[in-house]
Amino acid sequence: MRKTLYIIGLSTFVFSCTPQKNVKKNVSKTKPPVSQPKQVVKQPSQEKPKPQITNERGIEFFTTNIADVTKNDNTASYGSIVSAKPRGYKVVKTYFPAIAQNFRQKYLILHYTALLDDKSVTVLTQQSVSSHYLVNNLGDNDIYQLVDENKRAYHAGISSWRNDKNLNDTSIGIEIVNTGYSTDATGKRVFAPFSDDQVRKVAALAKDIVTRYQIPPTNVLGHADIAPTRKQDPGPMFPWKKLYDEYQIGMWYDEATKQNFYNIALTDFSTRYNEPSFIYLVQTELQKFGYGIQPSGTWDDATKKTIEALQYHFRPQNFDGIMDAETWAILQSLNQKYPAK
Repeated sequence: MRKTLYIIGLSTFVFSCTPQKNVKKNVSKTKPPVSQPKQVVKQPSQEKPKPQITNERGIEFFTTNIADVTKNDNTASYGSIVSAKPRGYKVVKTYFPAIAQNFRQKYLILHYTALLDDKSVTVLTQQSVSSHYLVNNLGDNDIYQLVDENKRAYHAGISSWRNDKNLNDTSIGIEIVNTGYSTDATGKRVFAPFSDDQVRKVAALAKDIVTRYQIPPTNVLGHADIAPTRKQDPGPMFPWKKLYDEYQIGMWYDEATKQNFYNIALTDFSTRYNEPSFIYLVQTELQKFGYGIQPSGTWDDATKKTIEALQYHFRPQNFDGIMDAETWAILQSLNQKYPAK
């Protein structure tokens, strides 16, 4: 038995030590080195040098816009730069200004005072109402500034237009000396006219403001537009079309477009007038244009006053608050020309 085991063991040893043919050696291949990505050294971005802040007698100004005007952004300062003065520290303008900013002044709102000149000055400077500017009716070249454009004046009150509310926060107000309206024997409002001198002043002032702050035509409004259930100013005697035609200020409809809508309205306006669905449609179009109205499907008081406000601005020949075919055509043409974004 031992001999047998010995022979088997010896055979195994000899076999294991004999060179083996046709046996694949398990040779591990060396993997080629993985090439590392080249390190890219980032060069510092070559920013265009910003215009310098000007300094006049220790007061700083920055009057060059470096922001994106296509987004209605603007970095220009039309007054002195207001900065903090923390005790024990120094505020520096090494990186001034950031380009991501725009003006507070998004709207221009026009009013009449419903008072004469002296009383208008007193009320707007000594009481709890104010405006940035006051245009007198004295036939001179003076325009009174009452509030810094960078500050809020109290002229708009409870107000809204499209998606914005409380427009004191985002507007510049111009008050125009004008007695407003009286009521005739039939109860109809009779509005006082504006003098040519006043209109020229308002136009020049408005043009300057909308140009500097890039205020779009849709945001040049009357007090009645932003508060139609409370206010009537500047009323139907204010020449909105003149400002549009001669100074390119504010909104106006295209006559041809209005006529097209008018021809369509004539065919079915009288038959649809009292249908709740049509009333709701009119209210929706008023809301779409910008008025703060809630559609109800009825010719309620708020709707009547909102139609009046539209007529004061765009159809001053007749401001009875009734939605007729012409007013309906004007509203539709305005919405086509000035769609809400």
